[in-house]
Amino acid sequence: MRVVMFGYQTPGYRTLEALLGSQHEVVQVVTHPKSDHAYEKIWDDSVADLAENNGVPVLVRNRPDDELPKQLKEVEPDIIVATNWRTWLPPEVFNLPSNGTLNVHDSLLPAYAGFAPLIWALINGEKQVGVTAHIMDEGIDAGDIVLQRAVPVGATDTATDLFNKTIGLYGPIALESLDLIASGSAEFTEQDRSKASFFHKRSVEDSRIDWTWPAQDVANLVRAQSDPYPNAFTFHRGERIRVLAASVSEKTYGGTPGRIFIPEGDGVVIVAGADARRGRNRGLVIERVRTDDGTELAAADYFTSMGGYLSSHP
Repeated sequence: MRVVMFGYQTPGYRTLEALLGSQHEVVQVVTHPKSDHAYEKIWDDSVADLAENNGVPVLVRNRPDDELPKQLKEVEPDIIVATNWRTWLPPEVFNLPSNGTLNVHDSLLPAYAGFAPLIWALINGEKQVGVTAHIMDEGIDAGDIVLQRAVPVGATDTATDLFNKTIGLYGPIALESLDLIASGSAEFTEQDRSKASFFHKRSVEDSRIDWTWPAQDVANLVRAQSDPYPNAFTFHRGERIRVLAASVSEKTYGGTPGRIFIPEGDGVVIVAGADARRGRNRGLVIERVRTDDGTELAAADYFTSMGGYLSSHP
């Protein structure tokens, strides 16, 4: 099939790489310009460079304009493949080819439509994550599913680990879906909208620790905001510290959320949970921190005395 590829960053790169090595013909690539957004400077292999190095014409757009449908019609695509395209595609684009548009999304739809699904899924303690290939419609990540592939979330997995587990799924699921569609043997499964969820793009603000969260949720946030993502952070004596490693305490502790309480294991326990006053909650054991000047320290070396509080703001 003649394919137009809409893609961005490493997921788009990996998908285009697979398409270029397949029996399908990539006749046009559309990608976004480079961005200064914190999350769009990570995993930023250039789709444009890969296309140009393989002789495929490239259009760079923040979002579709009035000329784009005309330009796409000229190359007569049989299908559009979109991976990590960051803005809305109008019907005059996604319905343009006879086979529509295949979108490859990094979640197990219908859950975690929208942005940063791996991070949100890890924060929420999901047991598996994955990739879905579906046909695009007027909804966002809401169209009929062609294929899904899942991987388990390990007890200590970070968002970086999950990215590395799922990135290899993009090319194969796109190619298998294209082959099914081309042969007329694809089975399209309608999404169960009662199970749908939709998440916004993450920003640095979303990494701020709220000590009224249960300790497990805060530990999940720390894992979700692993390097090279902006780390989970809190404030101590008016200065920001980033929490690089943390776990849930073995014992239960009571008091006020954010209290720097007691050493446990390889770290220092911080009281957590809105109902911590009842004394039945696990605390968060901070194990490693990074100060604003980039210095990394074991928590025991940073918190040299107990007492005082960590807070969400200076």
